[in-house]
Amino acid sequence: MPFSSREWHLAARPVGEPKPTDFTFVTTTVPDPGPGQVVVRNDFLSVDPYMRGRMNEGKSYVPQFELGEVMTGTAVGTVVASQAEEAAVGATVTHFLGWREYALLDAGSLQPVDPDLAPVQAYLGVLGATGLTAWAALRDTAPVREGDVVFVSGAAGAVGSVAGQFARRLGAAEVIGSAGGPAKAKLLTEHLGFDAALDYREGNIAGRLAEAAPEGIDVYLDNVGGDHLDAALAVMNPGGRIALVGAISGYNAAEPLPGPARLPLAIVKRITLRGMNVSDHADLADDFVRQAAVWLKDGSLVADETIVDGIDNAVEAFLAMMRGANTGKMLVRLTH
Repeated sequence: MPFSSREWHLAARPVGEPKPTDFTFVTTTVPDPGPGQVVVRNDFLSVDPYMRGRMNEGKSYVPQFELGEVMTGTAVGTVVASQAEEAAVGATVTHFLGWREYALLDAGSLQPVDPDLAPVQAYLGVLGATGLTAWAALRDTAPVREGDVVFVSGAAGAVGSVAGQFARRLGAAEVIGSAGGPAKAKLLTEHLGFDAALDYREGNIAGRLAEAAPEGIDVYLDNVGGDHLDAALAVMNPGGRIALVGAISGYNAAEPLPGPARLPLAIVKRITLRGMNVSDHADLADDFVRQAAVWLKDGSLVADETIVDGIDNAVEAFLAMMRGANTGKMLVRLTH
């Protein structure tokens, strides 16, 4: 029997900060699966900063959203109809057809997950691309060495909140994080184990980072770009490593932003700045999930979540995440 499903379409390409009117909420019908296909009832959807770039016209590392068509993103859900032996009804799976209640997929595009290993939404966060991004960035892209001082920007967000914990496991002697507002800064030191926290809303991030790291920093995981990257370059020790993971400070900019003023310091200090994309580290995923699930279960890994209920609130969850309203991973929980 076909399923009635509500979904979000991109109605207009945002200029600057997206508005609710840039999106349209649509009710559609998902047909029964054909041979080799399944229908998945989505239980949780992920909303992520990279989705802002997909709303613009032009090529990126992930295809752009098309106007008037349903958007996509990572989701976890339950198979409710199947014409595929490898994906039985009742199986829990992740896939890339989020932003909707029900999805028709080829079985080959699904990733089965174990709901007994961890809560299912963890596969969109700490056990998914979020956690793997943080782990690969600090293990491979900008490797943390024993005794390093590590700085993580956006440290109360999805990637940053686990990156600080992974830095410690990889040998960091000191971990510094930045976050927006006194409550989040307090969370970093009292809940997530950071040694020092900088509230970037107080301004002068460069001066305050220099004060927090008088001996300099060795590794910087950049989720923010802009003034944070400039501040890190100023205090980076010779031979330092920077993992360029995100630049959310500029995602809503209507025009290209100038580069960091202190970039020439990368020459003087022989600093490595290396971009990273989690899709390049799929070979780490299986081992990472097994290990991180153990840490999650024994409580030594803290994985905060901010959950918004209802597919009808998915756009507001995305906009709130872009404004920094979340702590940890921002998720949309669907109720059926």
